[in-house]
Amino acid sequence: MRWDNLTLTAEEATRLPGYRDDAVVRRFDAPEALDMRFYEVHARSVLNRVPAQSRMPFKWTINPYRGCSHACVYCFARPTHRYLDFGPGRDFEREIVVKANAPEVLRVELARRSWKGEHVALGTNTDPYQWVEGRYKLMPGIWEALRDARNPCSVLTKSPLLLRDLALMKELVAVTDFTASLSIPTLDEKAWRATEPHTPSPRARLEAVAELNRNGIPTGVLIAPLMPGINDAPEQVEPLLAAAEDAGATSIGGIGLHLRGDVRGVFMDWLRGTRPDLVPRYQRLYARGAYAPKEERARLSALVRGRPRSSGARGWRLPASDRVVERTEVEAGHVQPELPAALPGAGTGGRSKVRVPQPPLRRTVAVVEVQQALF
Repeated sequence: MRWDNLTLTAEEATRLPGYRDDAVVRRFDAPEALDMRFYEVHARSVLNRVPAQSRMPFKWTINPYRGCSHACVYCFARPTHRYLDFGPGRDFEREIVVKANAPEVLRVELARRSWKGEHVALGTNTDPYQWVEGRYKLMPGIWEALRDARNPCSVLTKSPLLLRDLALMKELVAVTDFTASLSIPTLDEKAWRATEPHTPSPRARLEAVAELNRNGIPTGVLIAPLMPGINDAPEQVEPLLAAAEDAGATSIGGIGLHLRGDVRGVFMDWLRGTRPDLVPRYQRLYARGAYAPKEERARLSALVRGRPRSSGARGWRLPASDRVVERTEVEAGHVQPELPAALPGAGTGGRSKVRVPQPPLRRTVAVVEVQQALF
């Protein structure tokens, strides 16, 4: 098996809700994972259908992992761990489910006569390139299956680990529509380390954006979430916008923080311990629900919308008529995904010609407000 070379310190079996067979529980002898448990399960299906009423720009998702070691305090996906009888706090960060047979199951599903070759999005719930992907290596097999089926697809991640699979991504763009997006909420080191304690450096993510675009992989940047008083100061946002443009980002989007269900408790507990000065402000902003007031959301959106740059920046402002502004509200499902700034719509699995953008790059700005979506 693909993980035979992994070092294990413990092995046991347990039953997880929603999975037919017992899970093998592994611990890895690595500094990054000493207090984590990884549950290897055999999934019956890996293609997850997004409800028709969701109005998402894609109908199908793949999430090879559940739970995420990035430990982002604001993560919208935390409530999904309730369905496994785990908690949305520390359990979400330390009890990680691995769909060990994901590549093999996907290949079978894509070969079905009923499959219509619709767009498949990865990274809409938990990060497919989180730490443990370096051990299990599920993504190469997933990309190979999508490549062989010539199936349109995209990926959103916070990790430059996706560069490991650059050769496969180049093969994908040669036969179908494929895009990537890196989630980079801030370049501010203090804000980054406080809110995303186990994610790779934002600078490394920007380097990945540049490298992918240099190799003909259309790659954008998602600045999300924008958190009042934490990463929303113009002096924090402007350098990130300029750096994204310098990296050749084919799209730049932003999403304001939303605090739904269990995420509110996790985030507010973190705020009380780390930024107690902001607690009254957040209690006021989110007093009526998961979203800040309309005026605050408009202010956050304006931070990411196109504005003239200095002469040294590669990016340039689009005319208002060319600017893409998306407002997506999903009414059904469990949680809301982080979306890339611009995902292609559903398409066919046939061969398509991919055009690599040439400088000066058009900058597409999408403002996406997502309420709920299906895991």
